[in-house]
Amino acid sequence: MGVSKTNKTYASRYKTDVSVSQTSNVGFDATTRKLCSGDGADSAISLSDDVLQVQPVTDNTTGTMLVKNQGGSNILSVDTTNSRVLCGSSQINALTTYKTFDANALSPTGAGYHMALSSGFGSFTSAANLVEINLGNGVNPATTLDVSAEVQDTYNILPLYWYLPDAITIMSATVLMGAYAASDSALNFHLISYDMDTSSNYGDLSGGVVVADSGSTSAVDEDVIKIATMTNLPTDVAAGKIILATVESDLTSIISIRMIIKYHIQ
Repeated sequence: MGVSKTNKTYASRYKTDVSVSQTSNVGFDATTRKLCSGDGADSAISLSDDVLQVQPVTDNTTGTMLVKNQGGSNILSVDTTNSRVLCGSSQINALTTYKTFDANALSPTGAGYHMALSSGFGSFTSAANLVEINLGNGVNPATTLDVSAEVQDTYNILPLYWYLPDAITIMSATVLMGAYAASDSALNFHLISYDMDTSSNYGDLSGGVVVADSGSTSAVDEDVIKIATMTNLPTDVAAGKIILATVESDLTSIISIRMIIKYHIQ
């Protein structure tokens, strides 16, 4: 409820008046002007006959503009401190989206090899579809990939690449996994970002950096579908990078994987 001005002198209340910041008596027109108090102090709001603008005067805040439901909970908030817009009852970044990597019936090259997952399309079930490509058997996947040296043609390599047109922040990554064998597999997962050569050795990857990993999930077999959460997140990845996802198994049993990545554009 507002404060009553009844029986108060103008001198005692003039600062509570709201006016348009202008020297002439124009009112609202095509020029966007600040709304200010009676003593000339600017507010965060500017108006014209077509524009509503919100810009902090003194400091950026996490709630520069808020829309609340009747109960007082935010359903839309503009955070100028972190340059983001949050929406919904859960206040999720408005630019949030999801990316999947998959492997359908993938056969590891050998125990301990980092096998690349498909970037959302294709199958490993026959020669007419995707084939298995590994990134070595070190502690982490290889930090380079020379596509011209691969025994597979690039049409088999391309479906593994997730190219980033924009800088993103990866918030979380969750993995579902199953196996075609009674033997218990232990599976480990990585996300790696790379630089891609676009000038001479087209498509070659270098400068690989582990973005996230999962640690080992044990006892994955034909009787269970297990779930794992990857660590070292959230993290930022620059525009122009290629991201690959891998699975490492301690056996050679056929496995199927779905990795779900939650991220937002910066």
